[in-house]
Amino acid sequence: MNDYYEILGVSRQASQEEIKKAYRKLARKLHPDVAGPDAQDKFKDVTRAYEVLSNPEKRQMYDVGGEQAFGAGGAGAGFGFQDIFETFFGAAAGGAARGPVPRGRRGQDALVRLDIDLEEAVFGTARELQVDTAVVCPTCNGTCCRPGTHPETCAVCHGRGSVQRVTRSFLGQVMSTSACTACQGHGTIIPDPCQDCSGEGRVRTRRSLRVEVPAGVDSGTRIRMAGQGEVGPGGGPAGDLYVEIREKAHPAFVRRGDDLHCTLAIPMTAAALGTVVELDTLDGVREIDVEPGTQPEQVITLRDLGVGHLNRAGRGDLHVHLDVQTPTRLDDRQRELLAELAALRGEEQPEPRLAASGSGVFSKLRDKLSGR
Repeated sequence: MNDYYEILGVSRQASQEEIKKAYRKLARKLHPDVAGPDAQDKFKDVTRAYEVLSNPEKRQMYDVGGEQAFGAGGAGAGFGFQDIFETFFGAAAGGAARGPVPRGRRGQDALVRLDIDLEEAVFGTARELQVDTAVVCPTCNGTCCRPGTHPETCAVCHGRGSVQRVTRSFLGQVMSTSACTACQGHGTIIPDPCQDCSGEGRVRTRRSLRVEVPAGVDSGTRIRMAGQGEVGPGGGPAGDLYVEIREKAHPAFVRRGDDLHCTLAIPMTAAALGTVVELDTLDGVREIDVEPGTQPEQVITLRDLGVGHLNRAGRGDLHVHLDVQTPTRLDDRQRELLAELAALRGEEQPEPRLAASGSGVFSKLRDKLSGR
């Protein structure tokens, strides 16, 4: 366990001024520019001790509980060695220059929206997109220079991309390193920029892209096209292009997940007697077998005629909701036949009765509200 008072060489009754003087003396002695990189760990310990003991609240916590009083982060939690180091000596003080900054940077990602039909979402499709984006300048090929010329080494930093300055502080003379303002840290300058891209290394244009839309996409699905976004400044690598899908409504089919739903109207007589009807699905015409005695809102499920599953095999189902239609206009003969049927079934004067709680309109409504 570190003793911060011992590290600074002061007593536990030392005043704030004594702590500051002790730190200044040790900082001058142990600064990496003076003592070399081998003294950096000791300089860290001295700085950490000063950060605690120079703060009355932290000093009180340390006096009571030692380093453990600061939890898992240690005594430097919330304000580390690097913070104080940079505060006194600058961002690059005591460290080596990082070298010139590359002129080319990664471009931004782009987002475009694509409207598709339900059929395209069911089976997948390929579409051509027209995208306004940044591409490598064809004149300078991303060099930013007029053809026939090239970047020149910066006369200020001599290609290093950074400059060193000596400043005075309470610790004495300190050398700091910062980015060269003449070349913006690149180490080179463009004396004769390309006129077509104004020295950017990229130009804006419209280009055509082919996007593969897989089966199963839905509104909000984003398809990532790596490296198809905007080319970066200085001819840097391109970002990614994201194609966001928006599915248009279909006049007959409603999508719920990977299942499709539709409503098929049939006459009352067909529902009572049974029949076979044809339904025009997205896969072509299919025959629907309507059983005798079919009730209103009965559902017939056609397997594997729904939407293809995204990124996996198989498809959803097609659910056909039957709408049994009662005739509203009867001629005399039709009325006579229905009256005869009612007489045969003893339904001339039907007695209303409540349906069982597990069936009927209210049960179906309850199921819908409860999500069953």
